[in-house]
Amino acid sequence: MLIISGMVAPSARANDALTAAEQKVVQAVDARIEEQIAFLEKVVNINSDTLNLAGVREVGDVMGQAYKEIGFDVQWVDLPTAMHRAGHLVVKHEGNSPKRILLLGHLDTVFPKDGDFQTFERFGNQAKGPGLSDMKSGNVIMLFALKALKDAGLLDDVNVVALYTGDEEKVGKPFQVSRQAMVDLAKASDAALSFEGGRPDTAVVARRGSSGWRLSVTGTRAHSSAIFRDQVGAGAIFEMSRILNSFYEDVRGEDYLTFNPGILVGGTKIDADWQQSTASVFGKTNVVAQTAEVAGGLRFISEEQKERTREKMRKIVADNLPGTSAEITFTDSYPAMPPTPGNYALLDVLSGVNVALGLGEVKANDPGSRGAGDVSFVAPYVSGIDGLGGSGRGGHTFDEELDLRSLAPMTKRAALLIYRLAHGAAEK
Repeated sequence: MLIISGMVAPSARANDALTAAEQKVVQAVDARIEEQIAFLEKVVNINSDTLNLAGVREVGDVMGQAYKEIGFDVQWVDLPTAMHRAGHLVVKHEGNSPKRILLLGHLDTVFPKDGDFQTFERFGNQAKGPGLSDMKSGNVIMLFALKALKDAGLLDDVNVVALYTGDEEKVGKPFQVSRQAMVDLAKASDAALSFEGGRPDTAVVARRGSSGWRLSVTGTRAHSSAIFRDQVGAGAIFEMSRILNSFYEDVRGEDYLTFNPGILVGGTKIDADWQQSTASVFGKTNVVAQTAEVAGGLRFISEEQKERTREKMRKIVADNLPGTSAEITFTDSYPAMPPTPGNYALLDVLSGVNVALGLGEVKANDPGSRGAGDVSFVAPYVSGIDGLGGSGRGGHTFDEELDLRSLAPMTKRAALLIYRLAHGAAEK
């Protein structure tokens, strides 16, 4: 393997031709393409906003029935009622391969049940609809890739489990509960493939993790004429400004590291609801600020980078201006998916499949261009790649679209990738 800027690059692959068995898979995908589009329309037309529990479950039931028809074991994983999340769909096929492949998708979308954007619309080779690219097209690609393997008589050679979460867009907390089933499956798998939206020429081998942070500063309340005197000091807002400027000067700069102070309030009295991202403040220009608070986010490419950054931030926070004190706390969210050699080995296999299909080589996506995703939760336990879903744009907006022409090639490469991994391709 080659090392480029601290990341591992895939080795060059020969232009492998498709085997006779793989040609059957390609033909099977083509034979079902209109059925695949119709099925996609069906699931898009079921509202599955994360908090519409019945809708999420309905999409899961439709997907589960389709898997039952090709011989998969189907299970619904419930979450505690207090979490107010629908749960997850798990489908399994125990094949002859010693390699177990984990597939990841999510059933939920960001579009509310009472919103205006509810239905699938087709315009020639383009379609528009809620959750079309993020990620119902990816869900359907997974299903129809496995259907194609079944049609080609190759499914018995594959040992595969697919997990469709019901709360990816608004993850249930604590994560240790909502993602326990995923972690358990990852620990028993040899590779993880995630089907968030993607492009034929790139795949995701690394995603940044996310963490929240909150900074609280206390000063000495006094008349503004006394600011900077020994008995008063600098006040909370000056101390907050010092800390944030020091973050900018001394912490900023590492590759893939970002930190953003998203909400800031300061004055005499603060009333904040950080869960709802709202706050109000009372203060006067002739009173030294008694309190200041900031809520922010932190993005990182590895757990080591996260911890190193947190320690830098803590040291800055501890070095207070006169008459002030400060405290910073951190809240974990998504872990990082670092660019490991195992991830690049999977990319290498994917690129070989792409070349064999005439789609060209696949390059690694810039980790800074993608947000956090479910695949990050399995990254500590199994090698994985993401971005294997359909090609679209406008995710999370009323302009969410999908290029329907991407379904066939992305389904073909998914099926062949699963098949080759089942036969140990990543170990060659």
